[in-house]
Amino acid sequence: MKNKKRRILLSIYKKLYTRFGPQGWWPARGAFEVMIGAILTQNTAWPNVEKAIVNLKRDKLLSVRKMLRVPSRNLKAYIRPSGFYNEKAKKLKTFVKFLSRFCNGDINRLRVYDTERLRKEFLNIKGVGPETADSMLLYALNRPVFVVDAYTKRVFLRHKLISGNAGYDETQDFFMSNLPKKVKLFNEYHALIVAVGKNHCKKTNPFCGDCPLKTFKHGKDVV
Repeated sequence: MKNKKRRILLSIYKKLYTRFGPQGWWPARGAFEVMIGAILTQNTAWPNVEKAIVNLKRDKLLSVRKMLRVPSRNLKAYIRPSGFYNEKAKKLKTFVKFLSRFCNGDINRLRVYDTERLRKEFLNIKGVGPETADSMLLYALNRPVFVVDAYTKRVFLRHKLISGNAGYDETQDFFMSNLPKKVKLFNEYHALIVAVGKNHCKKTNPFCGDCPLKTFKHGKDVV
């Protein structure tokens, strides 16, 4: 059964990769920028995050030390394009305080900890949920953790590969238990799912006509 699920998942990956090609995620310079982006992208589109990142870079605020020192009111102004800037400013402040305490603000010091420990620490930070934590692990720290988002659930539910009540952990386990645990694969797969979600598997009025998964024959198994 596991081999069958692996074949199905790899077949989907191949179809998506053939259509969309390499996605080059995460579009950032350095692990800290990835982590900040992972928080800012909550409940907003990436182009809005890019505008906020540009603002932070312009005044050279993309460091733990400088983000700790910048007044919250100023930080809100910098990240305003990302939306929910009051909440996100608090989340960013909480996150950099964690980094200052846990690794003295040095992201490289995080790399000595195992993935399970880091994930637990991230999830204990207010404002960091599973998707954000796993994005940090995968894209910033190169850990083989599969990121699940709304697109993942939508695409695989519509193809009857997961059940409608499958939660985050259950959906994530479906991928991690049936795919080779490789950072490059998890990175590209997640990005490709987002691509097909944005272009075809929309929340309403999905465009199935030219979808690369249109002819995909799903199995009967669900998580």
